[in-house]
Amino acid sequence: MIRHLASALALCLATALPGLAQDGIGTPVTAEILPGWVKPDGTRVAAIRFALAPGWKTYWRAPGDAGIPPHFDWTGSDNLRGVGITWPAPQVFREGGVLTIGYKDELVLPVTLAPGDAGQPMRLEGTLDIGVCSDICVPQRLQVAALLDHAQRTPSPPIAAALAARAFSGAEGGVRSATCALRPTADGMQIEARLDMPSTGRNELVVIEPGQPGVWASETNSSRKGRTLTATGDLVANAGGALAIDRSRITITVLGDRQAVEIRGCTSG
Repeated sequence: MIRHLASALALCLATALPGLAQDGIGTPVTAEILPGWVKPDGTRVAAIRFALAPGWKTYWRAPGDAGIPPHFDWTGSDNLRGVGITWPAPQVFREGGVLTIGYKDELVLPVTLAPGDAGQPMRLEGTLDIGVCSDICVPQRLQVAALLDHAQRTPSPPIAAALAARAFSGAEGGVRSATCALRPTADGMQIEARLDMPSTGRNELVVIEPGQPGVWASETNSSRKGRTLTATGDLVANAGGALAIDRSRITITVLGDRQAVEIRGCTSG
Protein backbone atom coordinates (compact mmCIF):
# COMPACT_ATOMS: atom_id res chain seq x y z
CA MET A 1 0.00 0.00 0.00
CA ILE A 2 1.26 3.46 -0.81
CA ARG A 3 1.63 5.60 2.30
CA HIS A 4 2.22 9.30 2.46
CA LEU A 5 5.26 10.69 4.24
CA ALA A 6 4.12 11.47 7.77
CA SER A 7 6.34 14.44 8.48
CA ALA A 8 5.64 17.80 6.86
CA LEU A 9 7.97 19.09 4.18
CA ALA A 10 8.84 22.78 4.33
CA LEU A 11 10.59 24.89 1.75
CA CYS A 12 14.00 26.41 2.42
CA LEU A 13 15.53 29.11 0.28
CA ALA A 14 17.44 27.52 -2.62
CA THR A 15 17.48 24.19 -0.77
CA ALA A 16 15.83 20.90 -1.72
CA LEU A 17 14.33 18.84 1.04
CA PRO A 18 14.46 15.05 0.70
CA GLY A 19 11.46 12.76 0.44
CA LEU A 20 11.42 9.51 2.37
CA ALA A 21 9.46 6.40 1.43
CA GLN A 22 8.48 3.88 4.08
CA ASP A 23 6.14 0.92 4.08
CA GLY A 24 7.07 -1.21 7.08
CA ILE A 25 10.27 -2.24 5.29
CA GLY A 26 12.65 0.45 6.47
CA THR A 27 13.52 3.18 3.99
CA PRO A 28 14.26 1.60 0.60
CA VAL A 29 14.49 4.94 -1.25
CA THR A 30 14.89 8.65 -0.58
CA ALA A 31 14.64 11.54 -3.01
CA GLU A 32 15.85 15.13 -3.18
CA ILE A 33 15.89 17.97 -5.70
CA LEU A 34 19.24 19.07 -7.12
CA PRO A 35 18.79 22.76 -8.07
CA GLY A 36 21.04 22.67 -11.14
CA TRP A 37 21.63 25.71 -13.33
CA VAL A 38 19.88 28.25 -15.55
CA LYS A 39 20.39 28.14 -19.32
CA PRO A 40 20.70 31.26 -21.51
CA ASP A 41 17.09 30.83 -22.69
CA GLY A 42 15.81 31.06 -19.10
CA THR A 43 15.00 27.38 -18.59
CA ARG A 44 16.51 25.58 -15.63
CA VAL A 45 18.18 22.18 -15.69
CA ALA A 46 17.62 20.50 -12.31
CA ALA A 47 17.32 16.87 -11.23
CA ILE A 48 15.65 14.49 -8.83
CA ARG A 49 18.20 12.28 -7.08
CA PHE A 50 16.87 8.94 -5.86
CA ALA A 51 19.09 7.07 -3.39
CA LEU A 52 18.25 3.38 -3.11
CA ALA A 53 19.09 1.15 -0.17
CA PRO A 54 21.46 -1.77 -0.89
CA GLY A 55 19.69 -4.52 -2.81
CA TRP A 56 16.84 -2.30 -4.03
CA LYS A 57 16.12 -1.02 -7.53
CA THR A 58 13.58 1.28 -9.15
CA TYR A 59 12.10 1.40 -12.62
CA TRP A 60 12.54 3.14 -15.96
CA ARG A 61 9.59 4.81 -17.72
CA ALA A 62 8.85 1.43 -19.41
CA PRO A 63 9.46 -0.92 -16.48
CA GLY A 64 9.21 -4.35 -18.11
CA ASP A 65 7.09 -7.37 -17.23
CA ALA A 66 6.63 -6.89 -13.49
CA GLY A 67 7.77 -3.33 -12.88
CA ILE A 68 5.73 -0.36 -11.69
CA PRO A 69 5.73 2.61 -14.09
CA PRO A 70 6.71 5.91 -12.43
CA HIS A 71 4.33 8.85 -12.25
CA PHE A 72 5.29 12.41 -11.28
CA ASP A 73 2.84 15.16 -10.31
CA TRP A 74 4.10 18.77 -10.23
CA THR A 75 0.70 20.35 -9.49
CA GLY A 76 1.83 22.19 -6.36
CA SER A 77 4.62 24.08 -8.13
CA ASP A 78 4.68 27.85 -8.76
CA ASN A 79 6.06 29.71 -11.79
CA LEU A 80 6.39 26.42 -13.65
CA ARG A 81 5.11 26.22 -17.22
CA GLY A 82 6.45 22.81 -18.23
CA VAL A 83 8.71 19.91 -17.24
CA GLY A 84 10.82 17.76 -19.56
CA ILE A 85 12.49 14.58 -18.29
CA THR A 86 15.73 13.09 -19.66
CA TRP A 87 16.06 9.44 -18.69
CA PRO A 88 19.57 7.99 -18.36
CA ALA A 89 19.93 4.68 -20.20
CA PRO A 90 18.61 1.97 -17.83
CA GLN A 91 19.81 -1.50 -16.94
CA VAL A 92 18.02 -4.71 -17.88
CA PHE A 93 17.38 -7.17 -15.04
CA ARG A 94 16.44 -10.79 -15.74
CA GLU A 95 15.58 -12.63 -12.53
CA GLY A 96 13.60 -15.83 -12.22
CA GLY A 97 12.40 -15.60 -15.81
CA VAL A 98 11.03 -12.08 -15.23
CA LEU A 99 12.40 -9.07 -17.10
CA THR A 100 12.43 -5.61 -15.57
CA ILE A 101 14.16 -2.39 -16.62
CA GLY A 102 15.49 0.23 -14.26
CA TYR A 103 18.23 1.40 -11.94
CA LYS A 104 19.98 0.33 -8.75
CA ASP A 105 21.98 2.23 -6.11
CA GLU A 106 21.25 5.77 -7.36
CA LEU A 107 19.28 7.51 -10.08
CA VAL A 108 19.91 11.14 -10.96
CA LEU A 109 16.97 12.08 -13.18
CA PRO A 110 17.47 15.39 -15.05
CA VAL A 111 14.43 17.63 -15.42
CA THR A 112 14.29 20.71 -17.65
CA LEU A 113 12.00 23.31 -16.10
CA ALA A 114 10.35 26.04 -18.18
CA PRO A 115 9.30 29.01 -16.04
CA GLY A 116 6.13 30.97 -16.53
CA ASP A 117 8.00 34.17 -15.77
CA ALA A 118 11.68 33.94 -16.73
CA GLY A 119 14.13 35.35 -14.22
CA GLN A 120 11.79 34.93 -11.26
CA PRO A 121 12.15 32.30 -8.49
CA MET A 122 10.51 28.95 -9.15
CA ARG A 123 8.87 26.80 -6.50
CA LEU A 124 9.15 23.15 -7.48
CA GLU A 125 6.98 20.70 -5.62
CA GLY A 126 6.55 17.09 -6.69
CA THR A 127 4.68 13.98 -5.66
CA LEU A 128 6.65 11.03 -6.99
CA ASP A 129 4.92 7.66 -7.29
CA ILE A 130 7.49 4.99 -8.08
CA GLY A 131 8.01 1.29 -7.61
CA VAL A 132 10.97 -0.25 -5.79
CA CYS A 133 11.94 -3.88 -5.72
CA SER A 134 14.19 -6.21 -3.74
CA ASP A 135 12.88 -9.55 -2.48
CA ILE A 136 9.47 -7.91 -2.78
CA CYS A 137 8.21 -5.15 -5.06
CA VAL A 138 6.23 -2.28 -3.55
CA PRO A 139 4.88 1.09 -4.70
CA GLN A 140 6.25 4.12 -2.88
CA ARG A 141 5.16 7.76 -2.72
CA LEU A 142 7.73 10.48 -2.09
CA GLN A 143 7.22 14.23 -1.81
CA VAL A 144 9.96 16.71 -2.59
CA ALA A 145 10.02 20.49 -2.64
CA ALA A 146 12.46 23.32 -3.28
CA LEU A 147 12.54 27.04 -3.92
CA LEU A 148 14.86 27.55 -6.90
CA ASP A 149 16.15 31.10 -7.13
CA HIS A 150 19.89 30.74 -7.71
CA ALA A 151 20.97 31.99 -11.13
CA GLN A 152 23.95 29.63 -11.38
CA ARG A 153 25.04 29.21 -14.99
CA THR A 154 27.64 26.46 -14.57
CA PRO A 155 26.41 22.87 -15.06
CA SER A 156 26.64 20.72 -11.93
CA PRO A 157 28.65 17.50 -12.41
CA PRO A 158 26.05 14.94 -11.18
CA ILE A 159 23.36 16.31 -13.50
CA ALA A 160 25.76 16.72 -16.43
CA ALA A 161 26.86 13.10 -16.00
CA ALA A 162 23.23 11.91 -15.98
CA LEU A 163 22.52 13.87 -19.17
CA ALA A 164 25.55 12.30 -20.81
CA ALA A 165 24.23 8.84 -19.85
CA ARG A 166 21.05 9.21 -21.91
CA ALA A 167 20.39 6.91 -24.84
CA PHE A 168 21.79 8.01 -28.21
CA SER A 169 19.32 9.44 -30.70
CA GLY A 170 18.64 7.47 -33.86
CA ALA A 171 21.03 9.70 -35.82
CA GLU A 172 23.76 9.35 -33.17
CA GLY A 173 23.26 5.58 -33.13
CA GLY A 174 23.63 5.20 -36.89
CA VAL A 175 19.99 4.30 -37.59
CA ARG A 176 19.31 4.47 -41.32
CA SER A 177 15.63 3.52 -41.22
CA ALA A 178 12.91 2.36 -38.82
CA THR A 179 9.70 0.80 -40.10
CA CYS A 180 6.71 -0.59 -38.21
CA ALA A 181 4.27 -3.10 -39.72
CA LEU A 182 0.93 -3.36 -37.91
CA ARG A 183 -1.38 -6.38 -38.20
CA PRO A 184 -4.76 -6.81 -36.46
CA THR A 185 -5.05 -9.62 -33.90
CA ALA A 186 -7.94 -10.94 -31.81
CA ASP A 187 -6.86 -8.70 -28.90
CA GLY A 188 -5.41 -5.68 -30.65
CA MET A 189 -2.45 -5.45 -33.01
CA GLN A 190 0.86 -7.13 -33.63
CA ILE A 191 3.71 -4.75 -34.33
CA GLU A 192 6.87 -5.68 -36.17
CA ALA A 193 9.64 -3.08 -36.01
CA ARG A 194 12.47 -3.41 -38.51
CA LEU A 195 15.54 -1.30 -37.77
CA ASP A 196 18.53 -0.71 -40.04
CA MET A 197 21.25 0.07 -37.49
CA PRO A 198 24.58 -1.14 -36.08
CA SER A 199 24.65 -3.54 -33.15
CA THR A 200 24.40 -2.03 -29.67
CA GLY A 201 26.17 -5.05 -28.17
CA ARG A 202 25.16 -8.42 -26.86
CA ASN A 203 21.69 -9.29 -25.55
CA GLU A 204 19.90 -6.51 -27.40
CA LEU A 205 16.48 -5.76 -25.96
CA VAL A 206 14.02 -3.77 -28.07
CA VAL A 207 11.41 -1.81 -26.10
CA ILE A 208 8.43 -0.42 -28.01
CA GLU A 209 6.41 2.38 -26.37
CA PRO A 210 3.14 3.27 -28.17
CA GLY A 211 3.25 6.91 -27.04
CA GLN A 212 -0.51 6.87 -26.54
CA PRO A 213 -2.38 6.60 -23.22
CA GLY A 214 -4.37 3.47 -22.59
CA VAL A 215 -2.28 1.19 -24.82
CA TRP A 216 -0.27 -1.69 -23.37
CA ALA A 217 2.82 -2.99 -25.17
CA SER A 218 4.21 -6.48 -24.59
CA GLU A 219 7.84 -7.51 -24.31
CA THR A 220 9.24 -8.07 -27.79
CA ASN A 221 10.96 -11.00 -29.44
CA SER A 222 13.92 -9.78 -31.45
CA SER A 223 16.53 -11.11 -33.85
CA ARG A 224 19.40 -9.58 -35.78
CA LYS A 225 20.80 -10.31 -39.23
CA GLY A 226 23.66 -8.01 -40.10
CA ARG A 227 22.49 -4.43 -39.75
CA THR A 228 18.82 -5.43 -39.59
CA LEU A 229 17.28 -5.78 -36.14
CA THR A 230 13.70 -7.08 -36.13
CA ALA A 231 11.41 -6.99 -33.07
CA THR A 232 7.84 -8.27 -32.77
CA GLY A 233 5.35 -7.60 -29.99
CA ASP A 234 1.69 -6.99 -29.21
CA LEU A 235 -0.25 -3.78 -28.63
CA VAL A 236 -3.52 -3.97 -26.71
CA ALA A 237 -6.00 -1.27 -25.65
CA ASN A 238 -6.37 -1.38 -21.87
CA ALA A 239 -10.13 -0.89 -22.21
CA GLY A 240 -10.41 -3.44 -25.00
CA GLY A 241 -12.03 -2.77 -28.35
CA ALA A 242 -10.63 -1.12 -31.48
CA LEU A 243 -7.11 0.21 -31.55
CA ALA A 244 -5.62 2.97 -33.72
CA ILE A 245 -1.86 3.50 -33.63
CA ASP A 246 -0.04 6.65 -34.73
CA ARG A 247 3.42 5.53 -35.89
CA SER A 248 4.87 9.01 -35.41
CA ARG A 249 4.26 8.75 -31.65
CA ILE A 250 5.98 5.39 -31.20
CA THR A 251 9.33 5.30 -29.40
CA ILE A 252 11.64 2.34 -29.98
CA THR A 253 14.58 1.91 -27.61
CA VAL A 254 17.33 -0.62 -28.20
CA LEU A 255 19.25 -1.59 -25.06
CA GLY A 256 22.52 -3.44 -25.59
CA ASP A 257 25.47 -4.08 -23.31
CA ARG A 258 27.53 -1.37 -25.08
CA GLN A 259 25.01 1.42 -25.60
CA ALA A 260 21.35 2.37 -25.88
CA VAL A 261 19.64 4.00 -28.85
CA GLU A 262 16.25 5.75 -28.80
CA ILE A 263 14.31 6.10 -32.07
CA ARG A 264 11.37 8.48 -32.24
CA GLY A 265 8.70 7.44 -34.71
CA CYS A 266 8.68 4.84 -37.46
CA THR A 267 7.30 4.64 -40.97
CA SER A 268 4.92 2.15 -42.54
CA GLY A 269 6.61 -1.13 -43.33
